[in-house]
Amino acid sequence: MLLSLDIRDMLIIDRLDLQFQPGLNVLTGETGAGKSILLDALGFVLGWRGRAELVRQGAEQGEVVAEFALRADHPAQAILQDAGLGQAETLLLRRVNSRDGRKTAWVNDRRVSGEVLRALSDVLVELHGQQDDRGLLNPRGHRALLDAFASVDSELDATRAAWRAWRAASRAHQEEQARLAEVASEEDFLRHAVAELDALAPEPGEEAALDARRRLLQSAEKLRGDVARAQAALSDDGAERLLLDAMRWLEGASDGLGAELDAPLDALGRALDALGEAQSGVEGCLDALTGAPGELEALEDRLFALRGLARKHGVLADDLGTLADDLRARLDRLDNGARALAGLARAASEAEAAYHATAAALSAARAQAARRLDAEMAGELAPLKMERAAFRTRLTPAEPGPEGVEAVTFEVATNPGAPAGPLSRIASGGELSRFLLALKVCLARGTGGITMIFDEIDRGVGGATADAVGRRLRALSEGGQVLVVTHSPQVAALGQHHWRVAKHVEGEQTFSRVVPLSAEMRVQEIARMLSGDTITDAGRAAATDLLRAGQLDQNSEGAGRWAKQDRMAQGNG
Repeated sequence: MLLSLDIRDMLIIDRLDLQFQPGLNVLTGETGAGKSILLDALGFVLGWRGRAELVRQGAEQGEVVAEFALRADHPAQAILQDAGLGQAETLLLRRVNSRDGRKTAWVNDRRVSGEVLRALSDVLVELHGQQDDRGLLNPRGHRALLDAFASVDSELDATRAAWRAWRAASRAHQEEQARLAEVASEEDFLRHAVAELDALAPEPGEEAALDARRRLLQSAEKLRGDVARAQAALSDDGAERLLLDAMRWLEGASDGLGAELDAPLDALGRALDALGEAQSGVEGCLDALTGAPGELEALEDRLFALRGLARKHGVLADDLGTLADDLRARLDRLDNGARALAGLARAASEAEAAYHATAAALSAARAQAARRLDAEMAGELAPLKMERAAFRTRLTPAEPGPEGVEAVTFEVATNPGAPAGPLSRIASGGELSRFLLALKVCLARGTGGITMIFDEIDRGVGGATADAVGRRLRALSEGGQVLVVTHSPQVAALGQHHWRVAKHVEGEQTFSRVVPLSAEMRVQEIARMLSGDTITDAGRAAATDLLRAGQLDQNSEGAGRWAKQDRMAQGNG
């Protein structure tokens, strides 16, 4: 709810403080007094697009501050959270426009962008008038309006979930089709490559082992000679024979020397053991250097085959085994792809059927709500002197989407037999305002958290019709807040709070003033609206009657009372 509007140096307003109340707030005044300037100022602080030049002549900058009260569950709370501003019970919007055109905005004393302001404005204020294009006249928003009227949140949630599941299943099917098509195009290559790799059967680390063995065999002849000579030096004719001779001589001498030769004999025994190990190792090395016939040629063939296949596939030789596994898996996918693709196609088909089932339930709920809305609109149009007009909620097939399978358009026919068409094309200015009011009355249930502003929506109507307009505006304000700019005394008399907008000249400057009206001042203002510039006693009496009737209406209750008053007003009109 809008609590206050503080305007400084905007257009012809130098300083203005307005305190608004719940219920129906009316602003009246002569044409050109500046009523629309208040809406321009409010639109400015809410980030709406408007006049380019707003700063009052002679001022360096203009400023507007708007204060709103927020419930804990108000949609604006989520916007504040997303913007990092935190929740608040009171929302203070402030926007400054400098002479050079720069605009700066704050929300609760924190700098914000125009985007944040506009997001907040969508949930704080609705502006309706004869040029209404913020939802009621825009067919793109009609489906959401009908859904809110129908209370189909559960059906919508189910349809959106089914749509996401269908899209996901369809993507999985299409992606698998694309993968299989890619694999199928290289089937011959895969089969040949896998057969070639399987025939070679490479092992991890094999290239390094083969290369080491090849180098060994290539240098074996020179090495074999050195190792053979070393073997001869260690053999029976070499070191071993000498050690054995020395040991035999010492053993013979030990009989005469006793224990003094035991240690040398033990050392010679250990040396003979170590010599035996050395001989065994040298013989093994000599055997290794003596390869089998043709081993080097076979080894080189294997090594060259490994390296050639690695170059062919652009991988390391050690990765050939992994490559073979990858290619084999792709080939297996191709061989088993038809079965997997059929399963994905079946899942996509089932998801599509589930979507259309939930969308059909949503369509049925919308169709039922459309009939109910059309009936309610017929009941609203008659008291507004439009009983010959027809309103129709048209549902037409649309491309399937997360919101269902139909488009929604509000259409009207202003005369019997005339073709129906969109609101904005068929209705004249006065008719359009009444259509919008009737539609808003039908659609406004559950919108108590938003301030609704009606800018001269009663233009072109009077008498009983204006009275019906006023009482519907009063009904919209119950439990919420409505601001109406009006020239109709019948509407003004039904207001619960009344301000008069007036323009006056000081020196060579024009200023606009807004004055809250007391009970006596309201009589004078409504009498002016009835009589013109010259207020007569008859005008004052008529104004008093209108205000008394409005007060009685405010104290009455019940839908039956509304219908009875409509009939009485029509009879008196």
